[in-house]
Amino acid sequence: MLGHLKTILSTNLFENGLTDPEVDIEGEAVPVRIRRNPRARRISMRADAVKREIRITMPNYTPTNVAMDFVAKKREWIAARLRSAPDAAPVAPGGEIAVEGEAHIIEWHENWPRSIRCGEGMLRLGGPEASVEARILRWLKAEARRVYTDEIRHYCEKAGEPVPRLSLGDPRSRWGSCSSRGTISLSWRLIMAPVHVRRSVIAHEVAHMRHMDHSAAFYCWLDELYEGDRKAADRWLKMHGTGLQRVGR
Repeated sequence: MLGHLKTILSTNLFENGLTDPEVDIEGEAVPVRIRRNPRARRISMRADAVKREIRITMPNYTPTNVAMDFVAKKREWIAARLRSAPDAAPVAPGGEIAVEGEAHIIEWHENWPRSIRCGEGMLRLGGPEASVEARILRWLKAEARRVYTDEIRHYCEKAGEPVPRLSLGDPRSRWGSCSSRGTISLSWRLIMAPVHVRRSVIAHEVAHMRHMDHSAAFYCWLDELYEGDRKAADRWLKMHGTGLQRVGR
């Protein structure tokens, strides 16, 4: 009852333009970010275990209280999603970090060279301990740009498409996107995923250069471009993607 009253109060504040509504999930006040989309035909919801928020997309004409009722009915599912977030994964000496799906132990010694050496399941580096995390993350991003550039070129040659500009970022809600202006945007964190998962995302975005939708024609074309099992790659990201998002947070 108390949680229900908190939700009502939060919704009223939102309707008055004072704050985002919140919902009580196992004692945690979780904000509900509502976005109205004129093209939406129904309510869709995403529970972000990393940002600890619920995102709702719904038609312009849908009242806020209807969205909040929808959230209330999905409370158990939301709680399970929020519990699925692993602990934050700092990047530090003695810890592990994945490179192309393989766990690597971080070995550090102050007197070793500052440049990172990767091999035999190890990332070895020296220099100041305080900057270990920052330097490893920069190295991963540089690796991502190098590898993604080669693989985008590979799939573009296969597709007969011009090579687009690559934008490297750190989005939380998607792993990649393709704009009509000829830019493919990818999360640098995919460099930590297995190779077949990363290549699936890259092939997916290259396929969008011909089909800017998710029609049957798009998936037929994607299956011609991508050499692996894209559904298995999608399942891996659904199971482990949140863990990638926690690295270095």
